[in-house]
Amino acid sequence: MDPFEFDMDDGAIRRERHKARELRDSQWWKRRLSKGVCGYCGQQKPPKELTMDHIVPLARGGRSTKGNVAPACKECNTKKKQLLPMEWDQYLRRKKEEPLI
Repeated sequence: MDPFEFDMDDGAIRRERHKARELRDSQWWKRRLSKGVCGYCGQQKPPKELTMDHIVPLARGGRSTKGNVAPACKECNTKKKQLLPMEWDQYLRRKKEEPLI
């Protein structure tokens, strides 16, 4: 087992997803989105183009709390997938080191 794997049962994931839906409806989240900035790449995006990303993914033991969610553009959210923050940082460093062809 990967040292960063977390065995969360389906019921717990469903509960966390429900909490995430409630958080998305909160004024706190709407204010975060209104800034229109992706929490990963820093690009300005229309708020409607930003999604809620769990910094530590639910499947890896993350929770739906204010400290564990960030607005993310679709491109970053799609690339990040289930990566932990340190894995995401490694991915970004490797991308910068890749030679342009």
